[in-house]
Amino acid sequence: MPGPDGWDDDAGATDVARGVPFRPLSISEMLDGAIAGIRRRPRATLGLSVAVSTVIQVTSSVAAYFFVGDEARDEVTPDLLMESLGAQLTLSLLGLVLSAFGILLLAGLVAPILGRELLGLPIAPRQAWRDARPRLGRLVATASAVMGVSLGALVLPLVPFFLLIAAGERPAFAVLAGLFGFPLGIGLMVWLYILFVQAVPAVVLERQTVGGALRRAMTLSKGRWFRTCGTLLLAMLVTVFMGFFALRIPFLFAQLIFFDDSSGSGATMGALAVDTVGRIVSWSVVMPFDAGVIALLYMDRRMRREGFDLDLRTRGRSAAAVAAGERGTAGEQGAGEQDEGFIGLWRTGPAQAGPAQAGPAQAGPAPARPWTGAGT
Repeated sequence: MPGPDGWDDDAGATDVARGVPFRPLSISEMLDGAIAGIRRRPRATLGLSVAVSTVIQVTSSVAAYFFVGDEARDEVTPDLLMESLGAQLTLSLLGLVLSAFGILLLAGLVAPILGRELLGLPIAPRQAWRDARPRLGRLVATASAVMGVSLGALVLPLVPFFLLIAAGERPAFAVLAGLFGFPLGIGLMVWLYILFVQAVPAVVLERQTVGGALRRAMTLSKGRWFRTCGTLLLAMLVTVFMGFFALRIPFLFAQLIFFDDSSGSGATMGALAVDTVGRIVSWSVVMPFDAGVIALLYMDRRMRREGFDLDLRTRGRSAAAVAAGERGTAGEQGAGEQDEGFIGLWRTGPAQAGPAQAGPAQAGPAPARPWTGAGT
């Protein structure tokens, strides 16, 4: 029942049990909640992560083999060195783009897991896949749109620089174009990525179209761009430390021990295979963390901007009531109808009656939030 501060004491008492509090989240709670989601649901989160990471890292390794090949171990000449450095830079950028795309995909896949965790609902082994499968195509399209818009914003200010370089005239103008173009492009890329990143959970949980999800992301990000950027920056620092250093060190040592003095295609393939396994292992662990932070940012914005948690409670659909209603109808309805009841909670617009509803829906906007202690 509601306590003196206007919050449901029973719901608050289960915050620790759920791992993700059913209220607006501070930055530290989002980071902790992403880790808690992995720890409490390792089969679902890590299983999806291994699948996504394997595809990405194997693709990067195949590209690396054909870009560099055995020439990297031949006699090093200035031309070969520059070609190798250019290939390595290209591969590094390709790997970063693919990894960012994989994190967006995974954010959409783990959003239902954390959504059910937030509401205290049970999660079957294949529940996340059942929740995300109807919108898998739109999820891929939305993640591609977010990456495409961000990379387009990076490239567009650099067009004058590349045109001047290709023309080979007036090098000073090319340098000037580069000095202005690179910072501007990076700034636009970061700004648009942060602006649209919440479209990925929205397309899955709200069953939005691609365009609708991008518009929803802009609405949810309004007035909170810097907070979103700071949260994702902290998550990225954790990812870089864990993914590029802590988890990769054993595999780097293995490469040095077994393949440092070797030559030939067999040694190249062996070193590349060890490196690929190391990247799969490290990214399979860190990608769910970044993806979980993105999903929790979306949920936090729904609660802060739209009073999602208060709206459920005032309509008699508290976390405990939703869980009890869905479990109570398990024997009477199919899995698809139960899943639709969960998704119906996240949809915007007029309230819809569903299997998880424990009381009559009330029309009208969500009530004003009486509590702001979780941070801004």
